[in-house]
Amino acid sequence: MINVPSPKPDPIATQETRRRYQRLSPFYDLMEGLSERRFHPWRKKLWSLVSDPRVLEVGVGTGKNMPFYPAGVSITAIDLTPGMLQRAQKRAADLGLESRVNLRLGDVQELDFPEAAFDSAVATFVFCSVPDPVLGLCELKRAVKPGGRVLLLEHMRSPNQIVGALMDLLNPVVVRMMGANINRKTVENVRLAGLEIEHIEDLGMGGIFKLIVACVPSK
Repeated sequence: MINVPSPKPDPIATQETRRRYQRLSPFYDLMEGLSERRFHPWRKKLWSLVSDPRVLEVGVGTGKNMPFYPAGVSITAIDLTPGMLQRAQKRAADLGLESRVNLRLGDVQELDFPEAAFDSAVATFVFCSVPDPVLGLCELKRAVKPGGRVLLLEHMRSPNQIVGALMDLLNPVVVRMMGANINRKTVENVRLAGLEIEHIEDLGMGGIFKLIVACVPSK
């Protein structure tokens, strides 16, 4: 049975997610150093698709996408966790991006922006951690203008029956240790949120990593 997202985020689940990532924030980049070698070209490819003037990045984390921000684009970047945001602020300063990146605390499940405030939205490895991912995607649909795009780089549950079952088994342990769910069905969640999928690219690992380009339906 598919759960319908609640109209408001669960405060307990949200606080627990914030607590986990606050705990991880001092050594998060070091922890992901090896995997980032694989992710680096994928991030670059995703951001090469972004050209709209008003862009929202959700789950900015420590700012790993900042080196790939396209020129001439104004970016509002939010994160749930103060510790992550502090590191993103330092990275923005180091890269000389302070003048065109608006960094702020925020929850994708409950965005503090009006409807159609942005031309597009971007998230990389975020909806594995959002407590209610469909609710968060619904919020992106609201905050991005009709016809605008939502671009995602995500890992998700393997389509392989055996591997998928193993991911289900390990997921509770991984969430407690790392904060991220490894068995999310993100493509399905994008559709449940009412976004129209334009393109899905399988990036490897047997369908676990995908680049997803979705569109906000025109009214």
